[in-house]
Amino acid sequence: MPRPKKSTAKPPSQVYRFKITLLDVTPPIWRQIEVPDGTLDQLHEHIQTAMGWTNSHLHHFEIERRRYGDPELLDDGWGDSDFVDSRETQLSQLLEKKRKKFRFHYEYDFGDGWRHEIVYEGVQPAEAGAKYPRCVAGARACPPEDVGGPWGYPGFLAAIRDPKHEDHEDLLEWIGGAFDSERFDPDEASKMMRGGLPNWRLGR
Repeated sequence: MPRPKKSTAKPPSQVYRFKITLLDVTPPIWRQIEVPDGTLDQLHEHIQTAMGWTNSHLHHFEIERRRYGDPELLDDGWGDSDFVDSRETQLSQLLEKKRKKFRFHYEYDFGDGWRHEIVYEGVQPAEAGAKYPRCVAGARACPPEDVGGPWGYPGFLAAIRDPKHEDHEDLLEWIGGAFDSERFDPDEASKMMRGGLPNWRLGR
């Protein structure tokens, strides 16, 4: 049996650190990640996999009053195309002259309206032997998809925690079993980040 080919990608010399916090949800759901230079489109992928989303809905970034997104997605039925192509915008371009604690926003699922605050915490040398991208810290599970956004999530939690709630059984069946809102493992998140998302452009 032939041996699997080793990756020939050159290890990064430096990485960017971000803290991602889901807005309008308490207690806070957050992740701290470290990623090599790449496009905003790749940062979207890191956010999705670190948080635990499934990339099932549209998204965009809001940075200094400008919107960034994928034109193949956002031009499809949304009309307003006043945005910058996230596939061609490098993190190094955006952050070259930025100080630490530079803040911007990322919205996922325009129906549920999951808004995230992204805090750029600086660039630093990559650790020898470390694998990137990676999640170094975080707290709490990502809400299930299509649960109604920040305003529907508390009702969902109340229902699944109360066996007497009229929607208790239906919601547990809908999400496929128990849901622990406090559970989070940065090592699992790192594995998801390195696994990436299916490439919908190639039909995978």
